[in-house]
Amino acid sequence: MKLPEDGILLRILIGESDRHGHKPLYEAIVHKAKELDLAGATVLRGIMGFGASSRMHTAKFLRLSDDLPLVIEIVDSEAYIKRLLPFLEEVIGEGLITMEKVRVIRYLGKVETE
Repeated sequence: MKLPEDGILLRILIGESDRHGHKPLYEAIVHKAKELDLAGATVLRGIMGFGASSRMHTAKFLRLSDDLPLVIEIVDSEAYIKRLLPFLEEVIGEGLITMEKVRVIRYLGKVETE
């Protein structure tokens, strides 16, 4: 797959304990991105953060360590990113979604040979 040089970075900030049905919300989002044939997705786990509720989430305290902040990043063309937005509107109750223009320098996958 080739990405255009001018792409979009979709960044989704949610909590580790957020769910969609019976599975973690971050898994549902990544699986939906794969289903929609987006170029790729990465989930990053934060060690500390707070959001709109101003509640601190940190790995320092055992009682809060089950709800650390997560960042999901997806880079693709604007057309493909827009395909995911209705799903995100449906499943994200609390969180932050941002989009910004990025310049794609290189995107290569492993070449498989027969």
